[in-house]
Amino acid sequence: MPSLFRLPSLSRWLPVLAVALLAGCTIAKPRTDDPLEKYNRGAYKFNDAVDKAVVRPVAVGYRKVTTPPLRRSFSDFFTNIRMPITVANDLLQARPKQALQSTSRFLVNLTLGIGGFFDPASQLGLPLEDNDFGITLARWGAPEGDFLMLPFFGPSTARDIWHLPVDSYFFDPLSLYASNHDYNGLEYLPQAMYLVTLRSRAIDAESFLKSAYDPYVFLRDAYRQQRLYAIYDGNPPAELIQQMQGLDDKNFDPDELLDQQHQWENKHPDKTTNQPQSH
Repeated sequence: MPSLFRLPSLSRWLPVLAVALLAGCTIAKPRTDDPLEKYNRGAYKFNDAVDKAVVRPVAVGYRKVTTPPLRRSFSDFFTNIRMPITVANDLLQARPKQALQSTSRFLVNLTLGIGGFFDPASQLGLPLEDNDFGITLARWGAPEGDFLMLPFFGPSTARDIWHLPVDSYFFDPLSLYASNHDYNGLEYLPQAMYLVTLRSRAIDAESFLKSAYDPYVFLRDAYRQQRLYAIYDGNPPAELIQQMQGLDDKNFDPDELLDQQHQWENKHPDKTTNQPQSH
């Protein structure tokens, strides 16, 4: 039976290793436009309907039958078991220090953390880093491309979408396990549990989405900002933050934006209850 951490053949690695041969170049500036907005909004509505009908009820049920410490242990396990994705992309980005730190974190939690269900690595000062092939492409200068709302998968971009097949095919232990075992569909149970864990964690942040006067725009912009911070290790240049927030646009009017938010809140008082009011 193939091992969970079986190394892929050389032919599987060649397309990915070619990234390391690219000449280093400046990270492309983030996009703020949305030329595919009509399609994206349709995909967002579809995902929202699927979430309300299937995904969220499962996540709510999961929270009802588990305790916070148990959920934290499962979350720690999945965070740790997917650490090879971060390590591999650190290496592709020529960041040996980060790769060594993430490898150390993975091994400490795998052993002292009893399979990763506990997180002693954080107590030892080993930082948690999240990396993927989309960030690798960004750091090698690939342009962001159009924003994309993918059915079932959620927000992405023409650049970030590549992390789905590449990371899954080469680096993700959960995907490698499923592709190399056949238990009549049960081999996909760890991946399903991982998704339920992610959705369960997101329940605590739902109030922010509900309080937005345009949830699609809120999710799109939040995703873009999160990716920007990931690409720059949490410290993006100030001018890029201003560009993403629209502050460099001569036509930007913060008072108009605030007025739009107030108008929405007045029309939807039920969704702003217990939410901090704008001043």
